[in-house]
Amino acid sequence: MQSLSDDERKLVFGEVLANELKIIHEYVKDIPDINRRLVRVETGVYELKSDMKAVKAAITDQGRQIKALSW
Repeated sequence: MQSLSDDERKLVFGEVLANELKIIHEYVKDIPDINRRLVRVETGVYELKSDMKAVKAAITDQGRQIKALSW
């Protein structure tokens, strides 16, 4: 088995690091787009929560009105 010289080891290590950095970059490059989409989702959820509060209030009020009519 042939051992590598220090320079050859450095080259191999450099190639390994370069490949790993490429892989990391592939994952990280999408983060800004994911963040923009997340903000839209958060906004949508906030609006849904607000709408649900209104629906809940309307249903509660209708329930009270029906109860009042049945007495």
